[in-house]
Amino acid sequence: MLAPSTMVRRTALLLVFLTFFNNGHAASDEDFSNLAILSPTDNPDNMLKLRGEGGLGTPCFSDSACASGLYCFACPAAGASGFQPKCTRCRITPTSAFPKNTSLPFNKYAWLTTHNSFAIFGSPSESGVPIITFFNQEDSVLEQLNNGVRGLMLDMYDFRNDIWLCHSFRGVCYDFTAFRPASKTLAEIKTFLDSNPTEVITIFIEDYVTSPNGLTSLFSKAGLMKYWMPVAAMPSYGRLWPTLQTMIQRNHRLLVFTQNSTKEATEGVAFQWRYTTENQYGDDGMNNSSCLKRGGSPAMSDMSRSLIVQNYFPSNPNPINACKHNSDGLFKMLSTCYAASGNRWSNYIAVDFYKRSTGGGAFRALDRLNGQMECGCEDVTKTCTVSHVWRTFV
Repeated sequence: MLAPSTMVRRTALLLVFLTFFNNGHAASDEDFSNLAILSPTDNPDNMLKLRGEGGLGTPCFSDSACASGLYCFACPAAGASGFQPKCTRCRITPTSAFPKNTSLPFNKYAWLTTHNSFAIFGSPSESGVPIITFFNQEDSVLEQLNNGVRGLMLDMYDFRNDIWLCHSFRGVCYDFTAFRPASKTLAEIKTFLDSNPTEVITIFIEDYVTSPNGLTSLFSKAGLMKYWMPVAAMPSYGRLWPTLQTMIQRNHRLLVFTQNSTKEATEGVAFQWRYTTENQYGDDGMNNSSCLKRGGSPAMSDMSRSLIVQNYFPSNPNPINACKHNSDGLFKMLSTCYAASGNRWSNYIAVDFYKRSTGGGAFRALDRLNGQMECGCEDVTKTCTVSHVWRTFV
């Protein structure tokens, strides 16, 4: 019979093996019962099933060991300590839990956004050709929304006499870069909005659609126009947006932005950079010493744009390093972009593999942003501690 210390060491090695196979996600409940990992010096009597009681940072074997809003995840990219799976955040703090709830202007909130929301690892080919391109997420769009994602970045192309979501190049969608018809993802968005009458979603379209009235036809057929926030209701010249509560009451719960400057006039789809600034994406947008604007965007400090989009993901998506990127690096970048944006906090935080982190991740970053915009606090979920970078707004 093995000594308890030997058993723990061998179990830990097996867990590391399975962790790599699961791309960092700890073994499923079918692989293990939900025991906590303990060191050989721990009392064996403490090796008990957690049964959903594990808090943030608690060692774990499976998701069921962790409390609500957490899942079991390991981040080897963070160093030796990262090999130990721990209960890690996987959901946002809902606005209903904020001190000021939905009473602030929409541009005084921060929203979790997924970069290339549709480029999901393991997606089946719907073109009949294997998908050979980058992947940026792991969950379906509906799962992303259920976990609190409220901003979706979608690349839309004309393809096969329809509009598809495609991760391509040179403005052309190919069989091997095509994910699915956009209508299927819009159906997921409609399902969520139908079931959650107090939630607001923003879609950012990287727009390669040239078919006449292609976008408005797409959204109309998807049954989403009843949620559409019209351009006429969007404030310009840096003015405050309606309160979140007002937008919900008016059913203006879907904001759609395109990067095509002509479609605001021709189709009523808001031109993104008339309303937002956006920092550089890719490796150049992850330098914590600067927050440069991306091509096409106004300057980050342009006060005539009242929404700020902050990208934080590498040029080539990396699921192994994403947990490290979405942690301290992202958190530090918040202040860099705050300064570059004229002492304004970002409204949208766009990341790859949004759930991966060393603990709180993008969800913690959102808590800080919302705390700053709610009351000048470091964390919207905790007792207010005023930050030195807070400034009052009207």
